[in-house]
Amino acid sequence: MSLFPFPRVAIVGAGLAGCTLARLLRNAAIPVTVFEREASINVLRSHDSSLELQGPAGLRVLREAGLYDEFLKYARFGTGGGAMFDKNLKKYLSTNGPAAAIEGGRPKIDYSWLRQIEVYSLPPEIFRWGHRLQSIEDDLSMRFDHGLETGYDLIVGADGAWSKVRPILSTVQPVYAGIGGLSLKIKNGKELQPDLYELVKRGPLLSYSDSKFIGAQLMGDDSLGISAWSKREENWTETCGYNVSNAKDAKGAALKEYSDWAEPLKKMIEVADDDIKTNSLYELPVEHPWKSRPGVTLIGDAAHLSTPFPDEGANANAAMADALNLSYEIIAAAKATEPFQVLNNGLDVFGKHVFERGAETLQKSRANMVDLLFTPGAPATTFNRYSKRLLVKGWKRYWVPNWLVRDTIERKYMDK
Repeated sequence: MSLFPFPRVAIVGAGLAGCTLARLLRNAAIPVTVFEREASINVLRSHDSSLELQGPAGLRVLREAGLYDEFLKYARFGTGGGAMFDKNLKKYLSTNGPAAAIEGGRPKIDYSWLRQIEVYSLPPEIFRWGHRLQSIEDDLSMRFDHGLETGYDLIVGADGAWSKVRPILSTVQPVYAGIGGLSLKIKNGKELQPDLYELVKRGPLLSYSDSKFIGAQLMGDDSLGISAWSKREENWTETCGYNVSNAKDAKGAALKEYSDWAEPLKKMIEVADDDIKTNSLYELPVEHPWKSRPGVTLIGDAAHLSTPFPDEGANANAAMADALNLSYEIIAAAKATEPFQVLNNGLDVFGKHVFERGAETLQKSRANMVDLLFTPGAPATTFNRYSKRLLVKGWKRYWVPNWLVRDTIERKYMDK
């Protein structure tokens, strides 16, 4: 492959955002190096999750990256439904799962599988595994645990929530969103827990009441991913009164916390495996534009970290869209007669676009959390307001019980 001499790109972070960008740039013959703190692709930082890819974002990116056919080998179609309940399993909303038709659906894939597709599509020599970044110096040299790395025209921070690239562009750090709890897993759920499998085989189950949440989703290996989160103080793992590292203690405390919830929801906690992870959710403030600086930019969670509440897979789709949009600017600069000027102008435009789009996602995420987890009586007391945001996305995709439809639609038009 004949590589352009400019720009030489360093990507910090080998998650979806970083690997997507690397693939797009390599396809355009632009030299790129990916620095990753993990020792290898085999290390996962947290429990896996299932992502729903959307046509205007994730699926388009995969096509442009030349990975769509490989993606189809692992994608799951016809599982795009789902439902929202309260603690008594009273249904408030369900989504109409897309038909099995490939082009018309919103397919799902496990995060780990999609990441592997992207990593293995790239030459292994472009990766620098086991490189943990400490900071970016004023001269844009990168200080890793092992020493300095220099000689790059562009550094892209794709290193997630606690980005080490972000501080050179902004002093803003993630803030605690007020929600924490346990992430659990039920291996081989289809065979061992068929009743729970039936609840989630068409899509995620989401239940809210009393500032608490239990969610379940089906993974590609037929395991079930379970989340039991609630409104908590930031230091809850230190003040909760039990050993969060002990599965028996943690599940026992959770069952007490959810003692008045429906039996199938409590069973998800009770029968979960002992591989338990604690989660505390963080987000970036809505108003956090970074200063434009030549030679550095951010994508993915490093740029616009939000909680998982805007939509299933929304953050992953946004990260992949960031990568695609940034690749356009880099490729345009590589072909220009004045590449430095074109690149820096492009970074300025890109940064403003990412901030505006990220702010919209953050606002939606925050509003959904307030409606579902921070308001007394939710979801009954807040569903009208919450459903209006779904109406904006497209009414046909959602089913709402008859007892809620009339009031929801009347309020929609009264507020115009």
